[in-house]
Amino acid sequence: MLQKNSYKACMPSEFFGGLDFGSSGARISIVDIKKKLIFANSISYSFGFKNPNSWSDCCEKLLDNLPSDIKSNIVKLAISGTSGTLLACNLRGEPLGEAIPYDQPCNEKKRYLESLTIGEDHLQTPYSSIAKALKLLDRHGDNILLRHQSDWITGWFLRDWSYGEEGNNIKLGWDLIKESWPKNYLNNSWQKCLPIIIKSGVIIGQIDSELAEKFQINKKTLLISGTTDSNAAFIAADLKKEEGLTVLGTTMVVKKFINNPVKAKGVTIHRVFGDWICGGASNAGCGVLSKFFSDIEIKELSRQINTTTKTSFNLLPLNSKGERFPVNDPLLEPILNPRPVSDSLYLHALLEGLARVELKSWEKLCELTGSLPKKIITIGGGSKNPQWRKIREKIINIPIVSCNKTTSFGTALLAYNSK
Repeated sequence: MLQKNSYKACMPSEFFGGLDFGSSGARISIVDIKKKLIFANSISYSFGFKNPNSWSDCCEKLLDNLPSDIKSNIVKLAISGTSGTLLACNLRGEPLGEAIPYDQPCNEKKRYLESLTIGEDHLQTPYSSIAKALKLLDRHGDNILLRHQSDWITGWFLRDWSYGEEGNNIKLGWDLIKESWPKNYLNNSWQKCLPIIIKSGVIIGQIDSELAEKFQINKKTLLISGTTDSNAAFIAADLKKEEGLTVLGTTMVVKKFINNPVKAKGVTIHRVFGDWICGGASNAGCGVLSKFFSDIEIKELSRQINTTTKTSFNLLPLNSKGERFPVNDPLLEPILNPRPVSDSLYLHALLEGLARVELKSWEKLCELTGSLPKKIITIGGGSKNPQWRKIREKIINIPIVSCNKTTSFGTALLAYNSK
C-alpha cells in the first residue's frame, strides 16, 4: 500500500531522487536544488522481501505515483538497499530465484570460504556475501551475475547489470583501500560473475529510454551509484566527527567515524564522502517487536512503561537464530522468555534487551577504534519511541537524540552531491 506525504505542485526546477529498499518495503524521497525535501512516498513489498519481483514492483508503483512536474524535471536518481542481500541472475539481469537476505547465514562451503579468504577475517563469517555467493554458484553454476539488492535495482533502471557500488560489495570481498578483489579470487572461473566496481555517488548512465517513456520520466535522468541503507542513514543524519549513529530498523546498526580502517568479523568499513566510517549490524532490532505487538500496541504500551525502573528480565531479542554483531555466532539462540502477564512489562524487558545489545555493540566498536561517541544520533522507526530512548540512555550512558530524516532522504542527498 502506498503512503504519500502531502505535496504541492512546484515551479519547474531540478529534482534529485533517492530510493531506499529495506526489509519490509521501499521509500522514495525527492529533494530540490536547495536540498529541501519536497516529496516522499513509501510502499510495502507485494511478494515478500526476498523476491526481486517485489523490488521492481515497488519501483514501478513509486515511479507511477510521482507528481508529473517532478517526473519531467528529475535529473538524478540513486538507490540504497540492504547490505549483504545477494541475488543470482542470468546475463540479461533476470533473477534466477529469490535473493539470500542479509541476515541468513550460509555454512555450506565453510572450508572453501576459509581457504579463499585467508587473512580476511571480516569475510570468514557465514553472513558474508561471499559465503552467500558460493552457495548461489553451487546452485546455478558460474554463467551468472551476482548482484546485491541496490546494484540489481540500479541495473533495472539502466537495463544494464554490469556494475556494483563499492560499499555494497565489501562483504563480497571488495577491498576499499587496494580497490581490488582478493588475489585468491582471480584464478576462479566465477570471477566473471562479479560486478565492475564503481565508487559511491558517481554517475553511471542514463535511465533506460523505454522505462522513461513508460513512466513519463525525464529521459535524461542520470542513475547514480548508490550505497547501503545504513550508509544512506548516516548521510541523512549529518553526523559530526565525535557523534555515532544507531539505526533502529528491523535490525539494529551502529556506525561511527574512524581515522584508520580496521578489519574484524562482523565489522564493515565504508567510505562516505571521503570519510572512513565503521559499523556493525545486529540481528536484533524492531523486527522482534513486531512479532508480538502491532505499531499501535507498541505506542500504547510504551506509555505505560516506567523508565525510571529496570525489569528483572535478561532477554536477548534476536529476530531469529544467529547473530552477526557485536558477537559473530550463527548458532546463538534468541532469549524471549519468560514472558510476564503484563504486556507493557514484556515490552519494557524487550526494549531493555535491545538496549543491552546496542551497548555491547558500542563497546565492541570502542575496543576496535579506541573511542566511544560523545552523542548518539538515532534514525529509523525505533527512533520515534521516547520511552525506548530513555531506556537506552540509562543503559548506554551516552546522550541520545532522534533524527526524523529517512534513509531515502540520505540517498537523495547522495544523488544531489554526485559527480
